Amino acid sequence: MFKRIFSYAIAALLVYSMSGCSYNSMVKLDENVKGKWAAVQSDYQRRADLIPNLVNTVKGAADFEKATLTAVIQARANATGINVSADDLTPENIQKFQAAQDQLSGSLSRLLAVAESYPTLKANQNFLELQAQLEGTENRIKVARNDFNDAVKEFNTSVRSFPANITAKIFGFKEKGYFEAAAGSQNAPTVQF
Repeated sequence: MFKRIFSYAIAALLVYSMSGCSYNSMVKLDENVKGKWAAVQSDYQRRADLIPNLVNTVKGAADFEKATLTAVIQARANATGINVSADDLTPENIQKFQAAQDQLSGSLSRLLAVAESYPTLKANQNFLELQAQLEGTENRIKVARNDFNDAVKEFNTSVRSFPANITAKIFGFKEKGYFEAAAGSQNAPTVQF
């Protein structure tokens, strides 16, 4: 009888210590995901902060297409209007955030493509500097998104692995969403001259 109680006590202690370690590991991984998410948001904010300067510089080209500028301004408003809390990184919320950012990326691409038709704008030093800063920011966003996805992968693996998945269910740790490629990005763009 004593051996049986002792065996149960050892098993309970082992499970308790394993779940405590799992819990602490999940907390660390969760905080890592939150930190990476903050970096993503920071880089997207940097891009959003550059856009008014770019738009104002482009407005200087007297006959520049107003519809293109309006689309960029509206897309920026939409993109900055969607905030996803680090505590609510569900796949659905990540997709909403990403859709707004993709809309802004598309508007910026159209703006820069149309700007190619304006030689005085292409020669404007402010425009060239802002264009270079946007390019650098887009690279930072890519790196931040990759780092975020790596952190999410590590967290999700922990949450789904046995026996940590038991601890995850007990304490409410849920899988987080990834950034995914925009729809149609697997297709090469068509270039026509």
